[in-house]
Amino acid sequence: MADPAQISTPPAVELRKIDKSFYGVLANADVDFSLSRGEVHALLGENGAGKSTLCSVIAGLYRPDSGEMLMDGEVVDLKSPKDALAAGIGMVYQHFRLVSNLTVAENLALGNPEVGLRLSQSELEAEARELGERYDFPVDPTARIWQLSVGQQQRVEILKLLYRNVRILILDEPTAVLTPQEGQALFRAMRSLADEGRSLIFVSHKLHEVKQVSDRVTVLREGRVVGEVATADAEPRDLARMMVGKDLELPTREPNAAIGEPVLVVKDLVVADDRGLDAVDGLSLTVSAGEVVGIAGVSGNGQRELAQGIVGLMKVSGGSVELSGKDVTSTSVLRKIKRGIAYVPQNRLGMGLAPGLDTEDNLALKQFREPPYSNGPMLNQKAFKTKGAELIKGFDIRGVRPGLPIRLLSGGNLQKALIAREVTQDHCVLIARSPTRGLDVGATAVVREQILAERDRGIAVLLISEDLDELLALSDRLVVIYEGKIVGEMPASEATAERLGLLMSGHSEEQPA
Repeated sequence: MADPAQISTPPAVELRKIDKSFYGVLANADVDFSLSRGEVHALLGENGAGKSTLCSVIAGLYRPDSGEMLMDGEVVDLKSPKDALAAGIGMVYQHFRLVSNLTVAENLALGNPEVGLRLSQSELEAEARELGERYDFPVDPTARIWQLSVGQQQRVEILKLLYRNVRILILDEPTAVLTPQEGQALFRAMRSLADEGRSLIFVSHKLHEVKQVSDRVTVLREGRVVGEVATADAEPRDLARMMVGKDLELPTREPNAAIGEPVLVVKDLVVADDRGLDAVDGLSLTVSAGEVVGIAGVSGNGQRELAQGIVGLMKVSGGSVELSGKDVTSTSVLRKIKRGIAYVPQNRLGMGLAPGLDTEDNLALKQFREPPYSNGPMLNQKAFKTKGAELIKGFDIRGVRPGLPIRLLSGGNLQKALIAREVTQDHCVLIARSPTRGLDVGATAVVREQILAERDRGIAVLLISEDLDELLALSDRLVVIYEGKIVGEMPASEATAERLGLLMSGHSEEQPA
């Protein structure tokens, strides 16, 4: 009889020869993959490499065209996410699946068959609070989802699956909306979950995160597995080369000696959040032609309200916004666009792009009233296709097919489409919120190059990001926002992550940390 210690334990999940296509385009091809018990397994690849598709196959959202999936050595046929949840598999998607007008506690309980007709609000809230404290994800269980920051909503997505006690947790770019502090809390929770015997798939484009938290790494390129390696044996440069097929360096700015006159001037701005509280409180800043001004801050300190207040998507209750010397505080969004404001929001789908329209229509959304897209009341469909094809080629937007809704493109290609539309309209100011959130190293390089190209051609760029590396790489000048106020300002040459982090946490530079 064989020694039980020598009998290998079957993987928690194993995929064999998985193929999956969409509209005739192969997303996964002949993929083999295994996830062990108690393991954090990182999945790397460019946007569009097939990572999310593969994860969605495991989570029951997609059924493979061929191949098989095993759990604990037994073949399974998951027909839906409901089947996957019943089997103990849950996935946190890049685009949230929460009900915005329900509370945190209600979202945790939603769809859980164990809740049944017993719906004690106080019990639900107590369970939600205890779960958040256990995994260092504190969040107010009575708050409604629409009242939360993007980072807080991500916590709720993770807690919802933990509430269902899943044993296989798939996290698709979970840190894309988290601050560094929130990311570290997530990593601690991930290791704690793995120590409990749960298995985690961690999809990320940030190589240092993969090195920090994972046990193994599998790399996908163009839908195929191109390598698997123990994390301890993996060098970030080698992983990046496997992802993109070549050596790649992220662009960084060179000092710009040709900064011009002020273009965007914000004076004593006050903008209330959705709860009626002043999220932007007397804030003033200036962005000049040919300058990138970076705004650093922990999520939820007024960044969304600042951007949307300037653009006109949220009501300004005090102060002013000037564009090229003209007061545009109370003008409509459309007039601000015509006066030269281009805006790349954090939320690509819904806020930035119309998910149900195709790529060509989305690229024309801000200019369809004007030639060549229209002639009086009549739209020129040929121009939509011609101009769309030019931008798709010029900005290397991949995965586009006739009639394909833009929501089916990868995150990197969505961002390239959004930026293509914004920077090809007449504008003098570009406001970009977290423009590389969730993007792989290749797509990040493309977006950074475009931002620097905007600066170099004299555009005033306001870059709002929670990625300190990005802010330090691209900004000419940095300001720090805390509780809706500017608490620090410095040229990029004097900025460090430590100095910014101190200000972001609410400490003045005169105070001891």
